[in-house]
Amino acid sequence: EVQLVESGGGLVQPGGSLRLSCAASGFTFSSYAMTWFRQAPGKGLEWVSTITSGGSRDYAESVKGRFTISRDNAKNTLYLQLNSLKTEDTAMYYCKVLVQQWYWGQGTQVTVSS
Repeated sequence: EVQLVESGGGLVQPGGSLRLSCAASGFTFSSYAMTWFRQAPGKGLEWVSTITSGGSRDYAESVKGRFTISRDNAKNTLYLQLNSLKTEDTAMYYCKVLVQQWYWGQGTQVTVSS
């Protein structure tokens, strides 16, 4: 059974940093692209970043230069480093994987506020 468990969210001031983690199980983690999405209050799901099985990265324009996606295949864990946070980054963050169908976890809340 595919399971994804996000963690690392919290309350941070504008300009601050956080590192999100996504612990994966139930599939061969190293073989799949992994993606971070986010959903702000009252808004739709927004793609944030993807890392392929080969390590290629892509980012939404809104986070490029501030967020860094990475993966540790030995630990079956996906990361998202969030730097220079803005109030508009406030959202629930989810990691997702497509293994015959889409799976995602319960999410981790990031709140950027002074």
